[in-house]
Amino acid sequence: MRRCVRQQFRQPRKLFIKKILLLNLATALLFAICLNASARDYSPPPIDITGKVTDEKGEPVPGASVFIAGTTKGTTTNSAGEFVINVPDRNVRLEISNVGFQTKTIQVGSGANITVALVKSVAGLDDVVVVGYGRVRKRDLTGSVSSVSSRDITSYPAPGALLALQGKTTGVQVLQNSGAPGAPVTVRIRGANSLLGNNEPLYVVDGFPLTSDPNAINPNDIQSIEILKDASATAIYGSRGANGVVLITTKTGRVGRSEVTFDSYYAIQKVTKTIELMNAKQFAEIANERAANDGVPAYFTPEQVNAFGEGTNWQKQLFRTAPMQNHAINVAGGNENTQYSVSGSFLKQDGIIAGSALQRGSLRANLSQKLSEKIRLSYNAIMTNTDLSQIDINGQKGGTTLSAVLVAPPTIAPFDANGNYSNVRAYAFSPNELRNPLAISTQRRQKANTRYILAGTAVNYELVKDLVLRSSIGIESVGTREDIYSTRLLDNTPTGSAAIGFINLMNILNENTLTLNKKINEDHSINALAGFTYQDNRVKTAGTGSVTGFLTDQFQTNNLSAGTVFGTPSSNSSRWSLISYLGRVNYSFKNTYLFTASIRADGSSRFGQGNKWGYFPSAAFAWRTINEGFMKNQNFMSDLKFRASWGVTGNTAIDPYQTLNTLTTYNAVFGDTRYVGYAPNNNSLANPALKWETTIQTNAGVDVSVLRDRLSLSFDFYNKDTRDLLASIQLPTSAGYSNTLSNVGRIRNTGFELALNGMIVDTRAVKWSMGVNFTRNKSKAIKLAGGSDVFGVAIPQPLSVSVNLVREGLPVGVFYGFLENGLDANGAIKYQDLTGDGAITNADRTIIGDPNPDFIYNLNSRTSFKNFELNFSFQGVQGNDIFNVNKTAVANSFYFGENQLKDVYENRWTPSKPDPTAKYPKISTRTVFSASDRFVEDGSFLRLRNVQLGYNIQASKLGVRWIKNFQLYVSGQNLLTVTKYSWYDPEINTRGGSNSFSNGIDNAGYPNAKTYTVGARMTL
Repeated sequence: MRRCVRQQFRQPRKLFIKKILLLNLATALLFAICLNASARDYSPPPIDITGKVTDEKGEPVPGASVFIAGTTKGTTTNSAGEFVINVPDRNVRLEISNVGFQTKTIQVGSGANITVALVKSVAGLDDVVVVGYGRVRKRDLTGSVSSVSSRDITSYPAPGALLALQGKTTGVQVLQNSGAPGAPVTVRIRGANSLLGNNEPLYVVDGFPLTSDPNAINPNDIQSIEILKDASATAIYGSRGANGVVLITTKTGRVGRSEVTFDSYYAIQKVTKTIELMNAKQFAEIANERAANDGVPAYFTPEQVNAFGEGTNWQKQLFRTAPMQNHAINVAGGNENTQYSVSGSFLKQDGIIAGSALQRGSLRANLSQKLSEKIRLSYNAIMTNTDLSQIDINGQKGGTTLSAVLVAPPTIAPFDANGNYSNVRAYAFSPNELRNPLAISTQRRQKANTRYILAGTAVNYELVKDLVLRSSIGIESVGTREDIYSTRLLDNTPTGSAAIGFINLMNILNENTLTLNKKINEDHSINALAGFTYQDNRVKTAGTGSVTGFLTDQFQTNNLSAGTVFGTPSSNSSRWSLISYLGRVNYSFKNTYLFTASIRADGSSRFGQGNKWGYFPSAAFAWRTINEGFMKNQNFMSDLKFRASWGVTGNTAIDPYQTLNTLTTYNAVFGDTRYVGYAPNNNSLANPALKWETTIQTNAGVDVSVLRDRLSLSFDFYNKDTRDLLASIQLPTSAGYSNTLSNVGRIRNTGFELALNGMIVDTRAVKWSMGVNFTRNKSKAIKLAGGSDVFGVAIPQPLSVSVNLVREGLPVGVFYGFLENGLDANGAIKYQDLTGDGAITNADRTIIGDPNPDFIYNLNSRTSFKNFELNFSFQGVQGNDIFNVNKTAVANSFYFGENQLKDVYENRWTPSKPDPTAKYPKISTRTVFSASDRFVEDGSFLRLRNVQLGYNIQASKLGVRWIKNFQLYVSGQNLLTVTKYSWYDPEINTRGGSNSFSNGIDNAGYPNAKTYTVGARMTL
């Protein structure tokens, strides 16, 4: 009974509590609404402020940032320089900034529409330039540093970061070794310093020194590229700074609203020219003429000769129109605590020859997070997957695609009656190595897949005011698998041939630096850096060896066990490490007198005991004369600065273990059994006394800007003296070794650089700016081992000699051979007897050319008229020679039975017309060719590198406010080349490489293409 009463009273109590809670909640809600209404009644409403940002002449400034001072709330101006921003009240201050202008802060005040005029920064001197382990204002630079902006890097379609540098700055020569997709690029900064070592500059991406080239990085991801040229700028990188340093900075986020950028283009590539060769009828006539001159029966009957006609143009069969496309997207933004930039890109480039192609996809992230008032964490990562399909290059007598397309008989069709590839080695005089060029390009597949990762994280900790500790760790990982398969359709691989190779690289870097930035009153400014770094590099390679004996081509390299004959597998491993201590001090007095001093100590595992450490100091001084009192009353100059620097840099120049005696495997047969043993490697005797190649460089320069920055000039003169040059010394046979390495050489590079930039027209309707740069470098071998000549790589038959030479007192890599002296009575080549002994011997060889240019120059122009933009750039090289190895095949008087130039047919020596001044000797197998000036041609050229016409669509006027910038453009690359060089392209360097001085050789190189492009750029 009592329990029932409790239950009766319990239910009403629960309802009562619920009612009380609901009533309290309703009361609180009502109070909040009333309070909020009251607050609205007494708080001023937000205001929309409209405005326009212009320059000093009233021209609109698009893309300027407009922020509420002290906050992350802001916007950017449209293409007309207009903006709209919502502010809480009229007392706030707006901060307006843009690259190339001084930042300006204004108060909103009573106006609803405001106009802000920004003042240009003189010569961009307030722009920040990236240098080794830091940043500095351009006005405070003491060394020779060139900067290339992201706008210039993406000014024309370039599949790689290095190609984007062509023609952009002084002192830098960029050589495209081949026109093939993904082909390596040679970069020389102020000449080459080494014969055996790497002559490529050091590439540093976001502070990480790479051991590979940076072509895996999409140009759209790059914010800027700085080139450090003189020793005061490069000595902070010590043993790796002798060849210059290229600093690549990828895009980062910045405070402001998120910005999405799209860049997309589609291009068509075509071969620039073809070589005029003999047709089928002319080929048959020349073959019969050789037979007659050699006293053998004719190869073709008169009826066959007359029936041949034009025959097959193998170049038209091989070269194709190839597409290229690139698509990139970037999202960037952030607030005071977090900034981010994330991007993705896709590039696909088909080559103008079947079997060659490049496909690359990449992802990149750059994040920065403020953890506290003193600590900031940053992270960046680049991940790239590249698929590269290659054809074989160089070669001779038709064994490779590009040599075969020139020498294949035009009398034979590409395919036989059954649709199979024709046998182009159909005649008794045909070269043994000759293959059908279409078959080689399509039936020999050489594909490489590379997965590239570059990632790093860093912590910046402000220990006390102006003193920051930075610790970072990064990793570079490269994994490559190369698959090569030749099908059974090729007559030299009738059972198929497969091979797989692997390369894995792991590069780990730890850096720890302490940076002090201190300003003492208004006169003194100090920036000091001290640091310790450790780098460890490991490389492993492996190869399966060649596998043959396949019953079908279906498996290719996907099932090597399907073969029946297996080659010998191989593997290798190497490792090196580098420990470094570094320090640098920058001091400025009254922003007029600037001093820089640095030193780096590098300890390398590559060298022997007693020589592991190298020390690399530098010093520089700059005088900003424009700040002196006697310059204040003049209005002609807006900037004047004199610079001088001196420093020591190095080059490791050797591979790991070259200071140690090594063992190699040898096969020995005892009885009927083969045994594998080990013995000393007799190719090279170890030299534990090896040390760094050391380059001492001095630089003097001046920077001038006049007419309120309408015209600016920068001039540098330098002298680079490389000592302790590593050279290979031949040993007597009795030593048991063929050669040894020793520090006995010396090379000198001297030159000057001139950059001139001007704003020619600067009106409201038209703007026209132009830049010209000029570089002259001269190299000279001062000393070599025992005064002996050093020869480059050998070229193939029929010459089979080295044509590049390094000799004391001469430029590096000059061409060496015979001088011709017309033809004799029998139509044979006569060579000049320089020794006067009545015989032609090797002693009669002399210098016949120089692949080093006298100077290089570039011209860049940018014009805008209302919404139109017209940009073009010219690239020029003057005074260099090219050794045209191709002529040893197609201008060798039918020596090997190869097709010949049409010029040979028209200008040859014949028994009926025995002209001693004829251009080509007698058609005969007995006609002998030697390396001579016959094959040396003038390689000078002037090229229209790029021309682009763009139209900027003002989306805001169309009512589309979410589009910030939108540009459509059409462009062309390599459309015009003025040159005397007879072959495909004067921009060729088929034997070039990072550690090669065999430059200026064209040996069946892949030609560059002319490209037509249509694209769009859009920013949201």
